[in-house]
Amino acid sequence: MFKSVHLLLKLVIVSLFISTATAQSIPPSTVLPERDRARVIDDILDDRFTNFLPQLMRREGVDMWIIISREYNEDPVLRTMLPSTWLSARRRTIIVFYDPNQSAGAKGDDKGIEKLAIARYDVGNLLKGAWDIDVRPNQWEALAKIIEDRKPKKIGLNMSTNYGHADGLSFSEHEEFIKKLPADYQKRIVSAEKLAVGWLETRTEKEMAIYPLICRLSHQIIQEGFSEQVIQPGVTTTDDVVWWFRQRITNLGLDTWFHPTVDVQRADDQDFNHLRTFAKRPDKQVIMPGDLLHVDFGITYLRLNTDQQQHAYVLRPGETDVPESIKAAFKQGNRLQDILTEQFSAGKTGNQMLLAALEQSKKEGIKGTIYSHPIGVHGHAAGPTIGLWDQQKGVPGPGDYPLLANTAYSIELNAAVEIPEWKKVVRIMLEEDGFFDGKTFRYIDGRQTEIYTIPRKLGYVK
Repeated sequence: MFKSVHLLLKLVIVSLFISTATAQSIPPSTVLPERDRARVIDDILDDRFTNFLPQLMRREGVDMWIIISREYNEDPVLRTMLPSTWLSARRRTIIVFYDPNQSAGAKGDDKGIEKLAIARYDVGNLLKGAWDIDVRPNQWEALAKIIEDRKPKKIGLNMSTNYGHADGLSFSEHEEFIKKLPADYQKRIVSAEKLAVGWLETRTEKEMAIYPLICRLSHQIIQEGFSEQVIQPGVTTTDDVVWWFRQRITNLGLDTWFHPTVDVQRADDQDFNHLRTFAKRPDKQVIMPGDLLHVDFGITYLRLNTDQQQHAYVLRPGETDVPESIKAAFKQGNRLQDILTEQFSAGKTGNQMLLAALEQSKKEGIKGTIYSHPIGVHGHAAGPTIGLWDQQKGVPGPGDYPLLANTAYSIELNAAVEIPEWKKVVRIMLEEDGFFDGKTFRYIDGRQTEIYTIPRKLGYVK
C-alpha cells in the first residue's frame, strides 16, 4: 500500500509543481494531462473498491447494496463509482455489491466483495457484467435472479430523507424493481443512507496523498486573482475578477462546482448583512483603494473539490500595509476557526460541535456565525452539517450525523467585527478545507492568516 501511494504521489507532484512565489502565474503544465488523470482516478477507485468498500459494508451491517441509475439521471453515488472513461451511466446501469462473508456468517478466508453490473457489458475493469440477455431478456428479472441466488439478509437501496446524495433511486425505478422482486426479499430492503454517506465522505490514503496539491492549486489561483496582475483599482470590477477566475480555471483545464463570487466591504453606509452576503450581492462594483475584498472560490480536479474564501486589501495612496483595525478583525476570524476545530472529536454530531463552538465564541466576545460542511467528491458533501448561515441553533437530520475518521470539511464561517474608523461592522468571511483523521484536525494546505495586499508589498521598495 505505501509503495503504491508513494508512486501515485510522485506522479502527481511532478505534474503539479507550482511556484511558491506569491503571485506568480501558474503555467498550464502544472495540471495532469487527461490520460494521466484517468490513471489516477481509476487507481483510486480500484483501491476504494478493494480496501474500503468491504470495511464500509461490514461497518453498516448490509450484505447487499444495489445502485440503480438511468443515463443522464445518475445516482450521485453511482457517478463516483464509474471509471474515468465513463462520463455517465449507459441506458440503465445497475450495480450490485455483495458480501458473501457477512451474508453467510462466514469464518476463515475473506472472500472479498462481489462487484457486479447488471448490464450488457463490464463497467470498466472493476465491475463485471452479469446480464446474459439471451437467457433473461428482462433486466429486472436478471437482477432478481442475482438476489435469489445469493440470498442476502439486507438489501440496501439509496433512499434518504436527510441527504440528496443518498437518495438517488428514482420513484419509477423503485417501482419497476419491486414488481420483479419476490415478496420475501422486499421485506429485506433497508435504506442505504449510511452506506452512501460513508462512501462519499470517507477519504482514503491515496486521495489524501493528492488532496494537498489540489488545495494548493486552488490557493495559488486565488492569490493570482487577488493581485495587481488582475486588479487595477479604479478600473477593474468585482464581476471582472469573477470572470477572470472562471477563465483561469478553464485555461488550466480544470473545472468548478460553483460560480465564484467576489465582493467588497468599504467605508460607506452599506450594511454587509447575511442576506446581502448570500442572496442580494451587487452584480458588480468598481474596486477602489481602501476596499476589503472577499472571494468564494473552488475547483474540481481528479474528482475532488475545494471550497475556499479569502480576503485582500487594496492599499490607499501612501499606505504600505493593511490597517491595524482590519488586521485585528481578521485575527478574530482566525480565532473563530480555532474555536470550531477544537471541537472536532470522533462521535460528536455536527449540531454538538456547532453549539459548543458558538457558546465558546460568545464567551470570548466574538460575534460568530458558523456554517461549515463536509467536502470531497461533492462541494457541499455528505456527512455532518455544522450549521447553516440561517440555522444557528442546529440543523435537524444532517446536523445529527456524527463525526467519523478520515473525513474532510470546509471550515466556513464569519466573524462580525466593528471597524472604528469606518463606523461600521465588517464580516471576516473565511473558508478553508481540512481533514479529520479520527484524532486530530488539520488544514489540508494551511489557511490564510494574513490579508493579501493589492499591490503586493515589495521588500526592496520603501
